[in-house]
Amino acid sequence: MNCSPTNLAKKRYTLRLSLAMVAYIIFLFGAVYAFKLSHPTGVLAYTLAILPALPCIGIFIIAGKYLAEESDEFQRMLFTQSMLWATGLTLSFATLWGFLDNFIPLPHFQMYLFFPIYWAITGFASAILRMRYR
Repeated sequence: MNCSPTNLAKKRYTLRLSLAMVAYIIFLFGAVYAFKLSHPTGVLAYTLAILPALPCIGIFIIAGKYLAEESDEFQRMLFTQSMLWATGLTLSFATLWGFLDNFIPLPHFQMYLFFPIYWAITGFASAILRMRYR
């Protein structure tokens, strides 16, 4: 996708994604601050720990809405292929790390990092696919 959206589907996607990222930042900083300040327990702790994940989950819904709203078949195909590449590579990395970790002591891998890894690969794959079709 371009940095300057020209069609309505891209504009909606950009707006929704921006709102989700703002919510993510607010929830993440709020949770970190709450845990450092007061060490919550019980339901409050679970709620605060889950809050930053909700916008991340929402981003997958936003991506699905973009695919449903995008009228340009080529743009849909590029985004779908990018996400498929990211899914395959992210799951491959997780599987390899998991098997290595079962047999060889490895440093702990923070699971929440799979989300930014997935989207970074999606962006990288999108750039490569766009070069391929130019």
